[in-house]
Amino acid sequence: MDRYSRTIAYLKVLLPLAALALLSTLFLISRKGDTDPVIPFAQVDMENRLRGQQMTAPFFTGTTASGHEITIAAAKALPGVNAGTASATDLEAEIRTGEGRSILMLSDAGFVRPDKDTATLSGNVRILSTDGMRVETDRLDAHLSNVDASSPGTIKATGPLGDFTAGRMRIFTNSKSGAVHIQFTDGINLVYDPANAER
Repeated sequence: MDRYSRTIAYLKVLLPLAALALLSTLFLISRKGDTDPVIPFAQVDMENRLRGQQMTAPFFTGTTASGHEITIAAAKALPGVNAGTASATDLEAEIRTGEGRSILMLSDAGFVRPDKDTATLSGNVRILSTDGMRVETDRLDAHLSNVDASSPGTIKATGPLGDFTAGRMRIFTNSKSGAVHIQFTDGINLVYDPANAER
């Protein structure tokens, strides 16, 4: 047997033994893995969740006797201080009329009283309608089962005719016709823009 054949014969034995030694070393000296489950929540988030009950993305919907659809949603809801009250953040309420009109109401916070059939939007309240009206106020009190919402304080608005302010605003429906109205009272100051009216 020549030198080349002898070398090949040795390698056929040595290489598998070396591979086996490497694999056994890998398993013998490997560190113990972390078998504790990792919960994908930050410690602060876990403490907040354990501190009190809460609902994520609650949703309420209903239809009035006049056929208007009312929906209320929020990012998060917590039990309120008073019984039957739920406080919420990022509230969004919408009225969809039978004629296809939509009035969207948004606020940073608020609370709902199902036992009293009421909801209150507070903090940066915005009201947007499909006819181009945008209203801003500090608070809006609304009913859950029928179309009736009002702002107890002043409002600032922009509409098709221009910019205006008013002491109070009310969104309501006349039970005879069922049409939804937005009414402004208590000192209306309008800055009329003819260009908007022509459009």
